[in-house]
Amino acid sequence: MLRTTIQNEPESLTFRLEGRLAGTWVQELAEVWRNTITAQPDATIRLDVRDVVYVDGAGREFLAAAHAQGAQFIASGCLMRAIVAHITHNVDYEAYCPSRGTS
Repeated sequence: MLRTTIQNEPESLTFRLEGRLAGTWVQELAEVWRNTITAQPDATIRLDVRDVVYVDGAGREFLAAAHAQGAQFIASGCLMRAIVAHITHNVDYEAYCPSRGTS
């Protein structure tokens, strides 16, 4: 299940995603995305993925396409920070998911 909340401010739109960005939920999000950004083409777009717990291949494709359209990411946690780093070509994963220093 994926919950999407849109925070609409005068010059920005923030899509807050919670849950699993996978399967049919990606298709539904993509439709909401298209309809929302078409209505506000000049808004700064942000994807808040701090509460996403799983992303499948379709979800990664959606995030990459959103980034290509100029979306900014708000991420936390090792999983989402690593996915965002990969999508944005910031592949310094150690900065996002430092090793725990144990051998």
